[in-house]
Amino acid sequence: MRAVVQNSFGGPEVLEVVETERPRPGAGEVLVRVHASALNPVDIAVRSGMLPLLGEPPFGLGWDISGVVEEAGPGAGFAVGDEVFGMPFFPRAASGYAEYVTAPASQLARKPAPLDHVHAAALPLAALTAWQGLVDGARVKAGDRVLIHRAAGGVGHLAVQIAKARGAQVIALAGAARHEFVRGLGADEVIDYRAVDFAEAVRDVDVVLDSTAQGDRSLTVLKPGGVLVTILEHRDDALRARSEAAGRRFAGISVEPDGAALATIAELVEAGRIRPYVEETFPLAEVAKAHARVESGRTQGKIVLTV
Repeated sequence: MRAVVQNSFGGPEVLEVVETERPRPGAGEVLVRVHASALNPVDIAVRSGMLPLLGEPPFGLGWDISGVVEEAGPGAGFAVGDEVFGMPFFPRAASGYAEYVTAPASQLARKPAPLDHVHAAALPLAALTAWQGLVDGARVKAGDRVLIHRAAGGVGHLAVQIAKARGAQVIALAGAARHEFVRGLGADEVIDYRAVDFAEAVRDVDVVLDSTAQGDRSLTVLKPGGVLVTILEHRDDALRARSEAAGRRFAGISVEPDGAALATIAELVEAGRIRPYVEETFPLAEVAKAHARVESGRTQGKIVLTV
């Protein structure tokens, strides 16, 4: 089978498409014939060596997959031919940029019927990050005021929709060129973070979803008892202490596989409450170009590899 590997840290050029042996599923696992695999900023950080999650190369990148079950191990719970999607093994290697991937069945869910594989692959890591932050961490409920950083990005555009599905009022931070897109997702108020200081413009919110490492500034807009959900600063014990001293709750999020949550997210997709946005697709052979596109920092929604 074809798969992407890297033998050294570096830029997009270190990614190579090679022929390798097809994996076999163990007990409780399935072999997925991958139709699409999405990219995430963490992929860039791991490839470059900035975030050494996988140790030293060689290794294969990629976690978000959507495809069809080719083979099922004992007790897997899925049948050959089932369409599934998920984020297996994170933060361990899943080698999702490949024609075939093995995955624990418990970390997958049935693909939402309205979505093709490209759009289903765009969901898992970003949607689970938003879900685990807003639902599991902050327990967002109807009537809450929620501020979302980078609301047009991979996590952000799904977080807006998840918060709205929970009945929240959403204040979204996005560049002016993205305002129409973010309003179309359901945001109640959109602020151009380049022209306006959000810490001056926003007050008394119940939850902030911060994916920008601006935890201390985000704290200033929270009402007493509000929740700071932070992705990049999730291990910052000093920020946690400052949050608690200010009478705010700290919820650091490091996304984990969760097939049950994916199934709930799939139900929201099927009900028309969530729709992933894919800005561009690349064939597997152009994985380096796809990485360069994500690394530009100017993407709206997700970038996906077609396999």
